[in-house]
Amino acid sequence: MKKLQVPTGHSTGRIVCPECGNDKDFVEVAENVIVTSRYFQNNDGSFTPEESDTEIQGEVKLFCGLCDTDLSLFHSSFIEMIF
Repeated sequence: MKKLQVPTGHSTGRIVCPECGNDKDFVEVAENVIVTSRYFQNNDGSFTPEESDTEIQGEVKLFCGLCDTDLSLFHSSFIEMIF
């Protein structure tokens, strides 16, 4: 397993892809997801979304958005830094 590489000038909390050095673009993939959406039908027959619920029943992984390296090891850090 490679160590987390931190480019010079970046805070130590940044996630950096050990393969390509990407520290900007990431992709989160969730398996076995159930999305439940509720809609209201308007008088003209169109629909307006009212609410949506998402239930993830499978594994969630994190990948580099540039080279597709699996960065799931850093997923918990990723989740903590979403604002």
